[in-house]
Amino acid sequence: MRVVVDFDRCIASGSCTRAAPEVFELGDDGFLYVLQEEPGEELRAEVEEAADLCPTAAIRIDD
Repeated sequence: MRVVVDFDRCIASGSCTRAAPEVFELGDDGFLYVLQEEPGEELRAEVEEAADLCPTAAIRIDD
């Protein structure tokens, strides 16, 4: 699984960081950072939830 974020669409709402804090982080600068671009399958449910919660649909999961 590979996590892809369209940073042109991302508004850094933080919903993904709450759903998958192991994978996403909001920096002190207000920008979103992907901590794990290829998280393990054990995090799939959390990453899928993060993608579903994203208000701008900026998160995609490639298999």
